[in-house]
Amino acid sequence: MKLTSPVSVEWIASFIGARIIGKQDGMCYGINEIHKVENGDIAFVDHPKYYKKCIASNASFIIIDQPTECPPHKALLIVDQPFEAYKKLVNHFRPFQRATHLVDATATIGTDTYIAPNVFIGEHVTIGKNCIIHPNVTILSHCVIGDHVIIQAGTTVGSDAFYYNTKKNREHWFEKMPSCGRVVIADHAEIGAGCTIDRGVTHDTCIGAGTKLDNMVHIGHDTVIGKNCLIAAQVGIAGAVNIEDGVTLWGQVGVSKTLTIGKDAVVLAQSGVPSSLAGGKVYFGYPVEEAIAKKRELVWIKRIPELWKAIKGA
Repeated sequence: MKLTSPVSVEWIASFIGARIIGKQDGMCYGINEIHKVENGDIAFVDHPKYYKKCIASNASFIIIDQPTECPPHKALLIVDQPFEAYKKLVNHFRPFQRATHLVDATATIGTDTYIAPNVFIGEHVTIGKNCIIHPNVTILSHCVIGDHVIIQAGTTVGSDAFYYNTKKNREHWFEKMPSCGRVVIADHAEIGAGCTIDRGVTHDTCIGAGTKLDNMVHIGHDTVIGKNCLIAAQVGIAGAVNIEDGVTLWGQVGVSKTLTIGKDAVVLAQSGVPSSLAGGKVYFGYPVEEAIAKKRELVWIKRIPELWKAIKGA
């Protein structure tokens, strides 16, 4: 999440009650997680396992629970509870706002765009020109829709990420991480009926230009889908997935988190994708393999009873 205007690290330290170690006079431009963080951003870390990774990331300011080695051009903000400090910042800069109208006054809607009855459009949403938004669509705060986009009935764009800070030493193991990212849908995309597209935790979930989603597709937080992809009904894609241009996912494919599917790959129906796939190939099964190899394997599996009878009769 980029801040509307930069704030000083001194102000942040005062706001969250932190002690600064390192660079004392920097300006913060955004709040982000490790996997999306950019120069000028602030991130948090609350487990020694990830200290080095966070400090070595692009983050300029790190909320952390104890002093540790840090490059001189960065700043550590020492607090007892980094996650609570992170939540306080997010809730300050991107607070929950109760809606009072179906279309918020801060929304921007382009020329010749049709908004059907019972569509909800949240605060600071931007919708381009020549779009069609069908009935009962929900577009939540800060989402961006390009030009010539079609969103079919009953779809939700910008729901919270399924993302929790997990610690078993407290009463509630799963503590919700507030989602301050966006969903960005590029020009000429089409989203089917009954789809759910989660916003990024701190960054953007992106649907590329010309990409088409069938009905009842779920896209997890921070996932980036490239241009001209085709995603059939009941596909489920977990968080922080990178799907490159021209990928086809047929019906009921399941894609695990934090992986990449290469350009022009095709995954056949009801397959499961647990790890990254190279582009330009056709895949099938669970775990997916190249379709030709997997189909040969199925042929041999069907022949097992016949082979067993032959062995017993020998």
